[in-house]
Amino acid sequence: MQKIGFIGVGNMGGALASAVAAVNTAPKLYLSDHNQDKVAQKAAELQAQITDNGTVASTCDCIFLGVKPQMLSAVMTDLQDALKKNPDPLLVSMAAGVSLSTLEQLAGENTPIIRIMPNTPVAVGKGMILYTPNKAVTPEKEAAFLTIMEKAGVLDRIDEEVMDAASAVSGCGPAFVYMFIEALASGGVNAGLSWEKAVRYAAQTAAGAAELLMQSGEHPKALKEAVCSPAGSTIEGVGVLEQRGMPEIVSAAVKASFQRTQELGKQK
Repeated sequence: MQKIGFIGVGNMGGALASAVAAVNTAPKLYLSDHNQDKVAQKAAELQAQITDNGTVASTCDCIFLGVKPQMLSAVMTDLQDALKKNPDPLLVSMAAGVSLSTLEQLAGENTPIIRIMPNTPVAVGKGMILYTPNKAVTPEKEAAFLTIMEKAGVLDRIDEEVMDAASAVSGCGPAFVYMFIEALASGGVNAGLSWEKAVRYAAQTAAGAAELLMQSGEHPKALKEAVCSPAGSTIEGVGVLEQRGMPEIVSAAVKASFQRTQELGKQK
Protein backbone atom coordinates (compact mmCIF):
# COMPACT_ATOMS: atom_id res chain seq x y z
CA MET A 1 0.00 0.00 0.00
CA GLN A 2 1.56 3.25 -1.18
CA LYS A 3 -0.80 5.82 0.31
CA ILE A 4 -2.53 5.65 3.69
CA GLY A 5 -5.06 8.27 4.69
CA PHE A 6 -6.88 9.11 7.89
CA ILE A 7 -10.23 10.88 7.93
CA GLY A 8 -10.43 12.04 11.53
CA VAL A 9 -7.38 12.23 13.80
CA GLY A 10 -9.03 12.47 17.20
CA ASN A 11 -7.86 10.40 20.15
CA MET A 12 -8.21 7.04 18.42
CA GLY A 13 -7.50 8.09 14.85
CA GLY A 14 -4.45 10.02 15.99
CA ALA A 15 -3.18 7.11 18.06
CA LEU A 16 -3.52 4.75 15.08
CA ALA A 17 -1.79 7.22 12.78
CA SER A 18 1.13 7.28 15.21
CA ALA A 19 1.29 3.49 15.17
CA VAL A 20 1.18 3.30 11.37
CA ALA A 21 3.90 5.95 11.11
CA ALA A 22 6.16 3.78 13.30
CA VAL A 23 6.29 0.99 10.69
CA ASN A 24 9.69 0.98 8.99
CA THR A 25 8.19 0.64 5.53
CA ALA A 26 5.33 3.06 6.15
CA PRO A 27 4.53 5.33 3.22
CA LYS A 28 3.74 8.99 3.69
CA LEU A 29 0.51 9.56 5.59
CA TYR A 30 -2.32 11.84 4.54
CA LEU A 31 -4.39 13.35 7.34
CA SER A 32 -7.76 15.11 7.26
CA ASP A 33 -9.73 16.55 10.17
CA HIS A 34 -12.14 19.43 10.68
CA ASN A 35 -10.05 20.58 13.64
CA GLN A 36 -7.22 22.42 11.90
CA ASP A 37 -5.10 22.86 15.03
CA LYS A 38 -5.29 19.17 15.88
CA VAL A 39 -4.46 17.94 12.38
CA ALA A 40 -1.60 20.43 12.06
CA GLN A 41 -0.07 19.21 15.31
CA LYS A 42 -0.38 15.55 14.35
CA ALA A 43 0.94 16.16 10.83
CA ALA A 44 4.00 17.93 12.21
CA GLU A 45 4.58 15.12 14.71
CA LEU A 46 4.38 12.37 12.06
CA GLN A 47 5.74 14.31 9.08
CA ALA A 48 2.43 13.65 7.34
CA GLN A 49 0.61 15.67 4.71
CA ILE A 50 -2.53 17.61 5.59
CA THR A 51 -5.32 17.25 3.05
CA ASP A 52 -9.13 17.02 2.84
CA ASN A 53 -11.60 14.13 3.04
CA GLY A 54 -12.19 14.02 -0.69
CA THR A 55 -8.51 13.76 -1.54
CA VAL A 56 -8.03 10.94 0.97
CA ALA A 57 -11.04 9.09 -0.46
CA SER A 58 -10.01 9.48 -4.11
CA THR A 59 -6.26 8.83 -3.87
CA CYS A 60 -5.35 6.67 -0.84
CA ASP A 61 -4.96 2.90 -1.05
CA CYS A 62 -6.01 2.44 2.59
CA ILE A 63 -8.49 4.82 4.21
CA PHE A 64 -8.97 4.86 7.97
CA LEU A 65 -12.35 6.26 9.02
CA GLY A 66 -11.90 7.86 12.43
CA VAL A 67 -15.27 9.57 12.73
CA LYS A 68 -17.96 9.12 15.35
CA PRO A 69 -20.62 6.48 14.59
CA GLN A 70 -23.44 9.01 14.44
CA MET A 71 -21.47 11.09 11.89
CA LEU A 72 -20.36 8.23 9.66
CA SER A 73 -23.37 8.15 7.35
CA ALA A 74 -23.10 11.85 6.51
CA VAL A 75 -19.34 11.62 5.95
CA MET A 76 -19.66 8.58 3.69
CA THR A 77 -22.42 10.25 1.67
CA ASP A 78 -20.09 13.18 1.02
CA LEU A 79 -17.32 10.79 -0.05
CA GLN A 80 -19.27 8.72 -2.59
CA ASP A 81 -18.14 10.63 -5.67
CA ALA A 82 -14.52 10.72 -4.50
CA LEU A 83 -14.49 6.99 -3.77
CA LYS A 84 -15.71 6.25 -7.31
CA LYS A 85 -12.47 7.80 -8.60
CA ASN A 86 -10.40 5.39 -6.51
CA PRO A 87 -9.85 2.08 -8.32
CA ASP A 88 -9.43 -0.28 -5.35
CA PRO A 89 -9.43 1.32 -1.88
CA LEU A 90 -9.45 -0.54 1.43
CA LEU A 91 -11.70 1.10 4.00
CA VAL A 92 -10.87 0.58 7.67
CA SER A 93 -13.63 1.67 10.04
CA MET A 94 -13.19 2.15 13.77
CA ALA A 95 -16.74 3.42 14.33
CA ALA A 96 -18.10 1.64 17.41
CA GLY A 97 -21.14 -0.51 16.78
CA VAL A 98 -21.34 0.12 13.01
CA SER A 99 -21.60 -3.25 11.29
CA LEU A 100 -19.98 -4.36 8.06
CA SER A 101 -23.40 -4.58 6.41
CA THR A 102 -24.08 -0.94 7.27
CA LEU A 103 -20.65 0.07 6.00
CA GLU A 104 -21.30 -1.83 2.75
CA GLN A 105 -24.58 0.03 2.30
CA LEU A 106 -22.67 3.30 2.63
CA ALA A 107 -19.65 2.39 0.49
CA GLY A 108 -20.89 -0.40 -1.79
CA GLU A 109 -20.98 -4.13 -1.06
CA ASN A 110 -18.01 -4.84 -3.32
CA THR A 111 -15.78 -2.39 -1.45
CA PRO A 112 -13.09 -4.09 0.65
CA ILE A 113 -13.81 -3.09 4.27
CA ILE A 114 -12.18 -4.04 7.55
CA ARG A 115 -14.00 -3.17 10.73
CA ILE A 116 -11.65 -2.67 13.67
CA MET A 117 -11.89 -1.87 17.33
CA PRO A 118 -8.53 -0.67 18.65
CA ASN A 119 -7.73 0.91 21.99
CA THR A 120 -5.61 3.95 22.82
CA PRO A 121 -2.46 2.02 23.85
CA VAL A 122 -1.86 1.52 20.12
CA ALA A 123 -0.07 4.88 20.36
CA VAL A 124 2.77 3.17 22.26
CA GLY A 125 2.61 -0.15 20.43
CA LYS A 126 0.74 -1.94 23.19
CA GLY A 127 -2.77 -1.90 21.80
CA MET A 128 -5.35 -4.62 21.48
CA ILE A 129 -6.86 -4.43 18.00
CA LEU A 130 -9.86 -6.56 17.07
CA TYR A 131 -10.67 -6.78 13.38
CA THR A 132 -13.20 -8.33 11.02
CA PRO A 133 -12.90 -8.13 7.20
CA ASN A 134 -15.79 -8.38 4.78
CA LYS A 135 -15.84 -10.85 1.90
CA ALA A 136 -14.33 -8.35 -0.53
CA VAL A 137 -11.04 -8.23 1.40
CA THR A 138 -8.55 -10.48 -0.35
CA PRO A 139 -5.81 -12.35 1.54
CA GLU A 140 -3.32 -9.91 -0.02
CA LYS A 141 -5.19 -6.88 1.31
CA GLU A 142 -5.53 -8.44 4.75
CA ALA A 143 -1.81 -9.18 4.79
CA ALA A 144 -1.03 -5.60 3.78
CA PHE A 145 -3.33 -4.30 6.53
CA LEU A 146 -1.57 -6.47 9.13
CA THR A 147 1.79 -5.16 7.94
CA ILE A 148 0.89 -1.49 8.35
CA MET A 149 -0.58 -2.28 11.78
CA GLU A 150 2.35 -4.34 13.04
CA LYS A 151 3.61 -1.62 15.41
CA ALA A 152 0.18 -0.99 16.93
CA GLY A 153 0.08 -4.01 19.25
CA VAL A 154 -1.73 -7.34 19.22
CA LEU A 155 -4.24 -7.95 16.42
CA ASP A 156 -6.93 -10.58 16.65
CA ARG A 157 -9.36 -11.51 13.88
CA ILE A 158 -12.74 -12.30 15.39
CA ASP A 159 -16.29 -13.01 14.23
CA GLU A 160 -18.29 -9.83 13.87
CA GLU A 161 -21.07 -11.12 16.11
CA VAL A 162 -18.79 -10.76 19.15
CA MET A 163 -17.10 -7.50 18.09
CA ASP A 164 -19.26 -5.27 20.29
CA ALA A 165 -18.78 -7.51 23.32
CA ALA A 166 -15.03 -7.67 22.78
CA SER A 167 -14.74 -3.92 22.30
CA ALA A 168 -16.51 -3.34 25.62
CA VAL A 169 -13.58 -5.16 27.23
CA SER A 170 -10.58 -3.99 25.21
CA GLY A 171 -11.84 -0.76 23.68
CA CYS A 172 -13.40 0.67 26.84
CA GLY A 173 -11.17 -1.26 29.23
CA PRO A 174 -8.24 1.20 29.34
CA ALA A 175 -10.49 3.80 30.99
CA PHE A 176 -11.46 1.28 33.66
CA VAL A 177 -7.81 0.31 34.18
CA TYR A 178 -6.79 3.97 34.55
CA MET A 179 -9.49 4.42 37.17
CA PHE A 180 -8.12 1.46 39.10
CA ILE A 181 -4.55 2.75 38.84
CA GLU A 182 -5.66 6.19 40.04
CA ALA A 183 -7.51 4.65 42.97
CA LEU A 184 -4.55 2.40 43.81
CA ALA A 185 -2.17 5.38 43.73
CA SER A 186 -4.54 7.50 45.83
CA GLY A 187 -4.53 4.75 48.44
CA GLY A 188 -0.74 4.91 48.44
CA VAL A 189 -0.81 8.68 48.94
CA ASN A 190 -3.19 8.24 51.87
CA ALA A 191 -0.69 5.78 53.34
CA GLY A 192 2.17 8.29 53.05
CA LEU A 193 3.66 8.05 49.53
CA SER A 194 4.13 11.00 47.20
CA TRP A 195 1.76 11.05 44.22
CA GLU A 196 4.65 10.67 41.75
CA LYS A 197 5.91 7.49 43.39
CA ALA A 198 2.46 6.09 44.10
CA VAL A 199 1.24 6.40 40.50
CA ARG A 200 4.51 4.97 39.17
CA TYR A 201 4.28 1.98 41.48
CA ALA A 202 0.60 1.45 40.68
CA ALA A 203 1.13 1.65 36.91
CA GLN A 204 4.13 -0.69 36.90
CA THR A 205 2.28 -3.12 39.15
CA ALA A 206 -0.69 -3.19 36.78
CA ALA A 207 1.59 -3.69 33.77
CA GLY A 208 3.61 -6.42 35.51
CA ALA A 209 0.55 -8.25 36.77
CA ALA A 210 -0.93 -8.25 33.26
CA GLU A 211 2.31 -9.56 31.75
CA LEU A 212 2.53 -12.34 34.34
CA LEU A 213 -1.05 -13.34 33.57
CA MET A 214 -0.39 -13.55 29.83
CA GLN A 215 2.92 -15.38 30.12
CA SER A 216 1.86 -17.86 32.81
CA GLY A 217 -1.46 -18.85 31.27
CA GLU A 218 -2.88 -19.10 34.78
CA HIS A 219 -6.44 -18.18 35.68
CA PRO A 220 -6.62 -14.67 37.21
CA LYS A 221 -8.14 -16.13 40.36
CA ALA A 222 -5.15 -18.47 40.85
CA LEU A 223 -2.70 -15.58 40.52
CA LYS A 224 -4.74 -13.50 42.94
CA GLU A 225 -4.72 -16.29 45.49
CA ALA A 226 -0.96 -16.71 45.08
CA VAL A 227 -0.50 -13.17 46.42
CA CYS A 228 -2.81 -13.69 49.37
CA SER A 229 -1.20 -15.20 52.47
CA PRO A 230 -3.63 -16.40 55.17
CA ALA A 231 -4.40 -13.55 57.59
CA GLY A 232 -1.95 -11.33 55.65
CA SER A 233 -2.09 -7.78 54.32
CA THR A 234 -3.27 -8.61 50.78
CA ILE A 235 -6.19 -10.79 51.79
CA GLU A 236 -7.38 -8.00 54.03
CA GLY A 237 -7.54 -5.60 51.09
CA VAL A 238 -9.06 -8.19 48.77
CA GLY A 239 -11.80 -8.75 51.33
CA VAL A 240 -12.69 -5.05 51.27
CA LEU A 241 -12.86 -5.02 47.46
CA GLU A 242 -15.12 -8.07 47.43
CA GLN A 243 -17.35 -6.77 50.25
CA ARG A 244 -17.85 -3.47 48.46
CA GLY A 245 -18.74 -5.16 45.20
CA MET A 246 -15.75 -4.45 42.97
CA PRO A 247 -16.19 -7.57 40.74
CA GLU A 248 -19.88 -6.84 40.21
CA ILE A 249 -19.27 -3.14 39.57
CA VAL A 250 -16.63 -3.81 36.90
CA SER A 251 -18.80 -6.44 35.22
CA ALA A 252 -21.72 -4.01 35.20
CA ALA A 253 -19.51 -1.33 33.64
CA VAL A 254 -18.57 -3.67 30.78
CA LYS A 255 -22.23 -4.55 30.24
CA ALA A 256 -23.20 -0.87 30.14
CA SER A 257 -20.46 -0.13 27.60
CA PHE A 258 -21.56 -3.09 25.48
CA GLN A 259 -25.18 -1.90 25.44
CA ARG A 260 -24.16 1.66 24.57
CA THR A 261 -21.98 0.37 21.71
CA GLN A 262 -24.99 -1.41 20.26
CA GLU A 263 -27.07 1.75 20.60
CA LEU A 264 -24.43 3.81 18.78
CA GLY A 265 -24.48 1.34 15.92
CA LYS A 266 -28.17 2.10 15.37
CA GLN A 267 -27.61 5.87 15.15
CA LYS A 268 -26.86 5.96 11.43
